[in-house]
Amino acid sequence: MRLLLVAPPGAGKGTQAAKLAEHYGITNLSSGELLRREIAADSEIGRKAVEYVRRGDLVPDDLIFQVLSKPLIEATRHGGYVLDGFPRNLHQAEEAYRAVQDMPSIELQAVVHLDVPPAQLTRRLLARSGQEGRIDDMTTVVTHRLEVFVAETEPLLGFYRKRGLVLDINGDQDVDRVFSEIVTNLDRELRVGNS
Repeated sequence: MRLLLVAPPGAGKGTQAAKLAEHYGITNLSSGELLRREIAADSEIGRKAVEYVRRGDLVPDDLIFQVLSKPLIEATRHGGYVLDGFPRNLHQAEEAYRAVQDMPSIELQAVVHLDVPPAQLTRRLLARSGQEGRIDDMTTVVTHRLEVFVAETEPLLGFYRKRGLVLDINGDQDVDRVFSEIVTNLDRELRVGNS
C-alpha cells in the first residue's frame, strides 16, 4: 500500500500516519521528522534546512528529494509507505509523478486529505508548542505555516483529484474516529481499484 497524507499543520497527519503504518504494516515516512533528524544531527542537509524550518517556510525541493529518495525506495520493497509532508507543493508533486513513471511500483495508490477548520488548527499547534517546544509551532510561525499550506500545498489536491486518488476525511473528530474513517475509505477504494 502506497499512501500520501495531505493536511494543514496541526491536522493530525503524524498521528494518523503512525496508526496507518502500524495497521497496514507499512513504513511511516515523515519528511518533517526526517528533516528534524538531519537538523539535530547537524548534517549538511540539516544545516541547509534549519532556517526554512524556523521560519515555517517550505524546505527547497532538492533537499526534500535527498532526504526521502532512499527511504521511499526501501519502504516500497517492504510492503509500502505512508508519506506525511511530501510532496508539499504542486512542483514537487509533478516532479515526483515524473520520477516514478520509470518505477510504477512506488507510485501512489491513494491520497488521504484531512480537513480541519483553521481556528482548530491554530489551537492545536499552539497547544503542541507548549507541550513539545517545537521551533515551528510559535504563534507567528503557526500563522505563517497555515498561510503557506493554503498557498503552496492545497493546489496539490487538484492535481491528485484529476487522477482520482483523493479521499476527503473530516479531521475535526477524535483521533480514533478519524482513523476509522480513513481505513474504511481506503479499504473500500483500494478493493474497488484492485478488482
